[in-house]
Amino acid sequence: MSSPAVSRPAAGPAVTVAVMPSPAIAALDASGLPYRLVSHGAVGSLAEAAAVRGVAVADVVKTIVVRRGADDHLFVLTPGDRVISWPKLRALLGVHRLSMPDAAGALAATGYERGTITPFGASTAWPVIADERLRGREITLGAGERGLAIAVDADAAITTLDATVADVTDPQPTR
Repeated sequence: MSSPAVSRPAAGPAVTVAVMPSPAIAALDASGLPYRLVSHGAVGSLAEAAAVRGVAVADVVKTIVVRRGADDHLFVLTPGDRVISWPKLRALLGVHRLSMPDAAGALAATGYERGTITPFGASTAWPVIADERLRGREITLGAGERGLAIAVDADAAITTLDATVADVTDPQPTR
């Protein structure tokens, strides 16, 4: 009794599928800045983000996109327990008017959706201003995609981003 014929596909070259890192991760890797990825599920608030990242609210850094003019933006890094002080920021920049773009404008300016924005790997390398209270801490900030953050030494990140450090925030108002 003979064995039935078995049809097998012809051998071909092995195919390797590489997952491309997000622009933020690629930029971090290229910079040589040491960082740690923190992967977590969806969060509904800054306090929730701090809890799942295992850090204080102040160590969750908000990357705020600020519009100075047509096609002229900057990033402001603020501790999670603070808000931008518009008078301080305007004085630092020597301007009378600043605004925040809407979600579509922020995406167009950075390449990232709100809630994922980071200066690392943004579509345009806008100037960065970091609130002085970030110095000397380990911080977490967005990594360019939902549910993913980076933990990094703030001073090293400030240096890598060539950020201007200044007092540009006020305490978060209590509700």
